[in-house]
Amino acid sequence: MATGSTQPFRPAGTVGASASTTGANVALAGGGQAVLVYNASASVAFFRLGGASALSVGTSDTPVPPGSRMLVDAGPFVTNAAVVLSSGTGTVYFTRGDGDAY
Repeated sequence: MATGSTQPFRPAGTVGASASTTGANVALAGGGQAVLVYNASASVAFFRLGGASALSVGTSDTPVPPGSRMLVDAGPFVTNAAVVLSSGTGTVYFTRGDGDAY
């Protein structure tokens, strides 16, 4: 494959986090080095990825607007995600897989 080429995202597993203004932690499903984060809530979601099962998350972490998605390179050692909402409650989905274009 040529340098700079893109690979379509290939999902391997999805988990939903019941999010609120209090941080929630979830173990990621499937495998791969990318994570697609989809914010299905009506509020801004802030997330953090890591290898620990009890991640701390706050409003200074990576934001995802309501109804939006973000594909991030997570590497092979990321196993967990944490999320918090700016207000209200909702679901944020984390889909693990491979690829760099969605």
